[in-house]
Amino acid sequence: MEFLNLVRRRNDIPMHYLKQLLVQILLLMPLMFSAQITPGVYKATEILENGKRNYLLMVTESYMIHTVYDSNPAHFVSTMGGFFKVELDSLKIRLEFNSDFEKTGEKEYRATVGYAEGEMIFNGNSDRPYTRQPMLEQPLDGQWLFATRGPDTGQERRGDDQPRKTLKFLKDGYFQWIAYNTETMDFRGTGGGRYAADQGTYMEVIQFFSRDDSRVGAELSFQFERKGDDWHHKGNNSKGEPMYEIWVIR
Repeated sequence: MEFLNLVRRRNDIPMHYLKQLLVQILLLMPLMFSAQITPGVYKATEILENGKRNYLLMVTESYMIHTVYDSNPAHFVSTMGGFFKVELDSLKIRLEFNSDFEKTGEKEYRATVGYAEGEMIFNGNSDRPYTRQPMLEQPLDGQWLFATRGPDTGQERRGDDQPRKTLKFLKDGYFQWIAYNTETMDFRGTGGGRYAADQGTYMEVIQFFSRDDSRVGAELSFQFERKGDDWHHKGNNSKGEPMYEIWVIR
């Protein structure tokens, strides 16, 4: 209050106006200066003339993926992701993949993060707040890299030291896979949606698929088994073809 009185005397500003101004500043401070982000899955939506645009942000302590896709009608728009760190009031993301790389040439991305009324504001888009989705812990949560086709007979595996990667990110009931090359930034495709894993059964519901929008809505069922750091994944792929994949935790 003494501070407000001093400002009022020096500038002849009505007290009620100063109080309103102070409240607005206090409300904006977390939005302006916070670059911290709590790990989880966040979603925002935008109504289009024809359908709805979805914004999906999946975050761990050091990695994030941001994906944009339309529904009704289904259409994949873009995705990017990589390791990030906090720098002052923003996040600096070292991109591992960027579906728009040929257009933008971006290997690095900066994003601001703030919070207002319990929702996250990403890159200052206050008209499109991101809502954190409920936490849902499951036995396959984590980041996985494709290693090899099964069964495991000691064959050579792909790993994190190779530029060609297929990443599968699972968190809070959401999944996304991305095929890419970290050296050339060649983007080969992505797909994702909702998933559930329990008692050896793994199920997916596809909500976006960059290679074929018509696959959206498909429900796929697989068998899974965790063996140490490996995930053995068996069933039929989206084309109905039998598959056996081995993924390794990153």
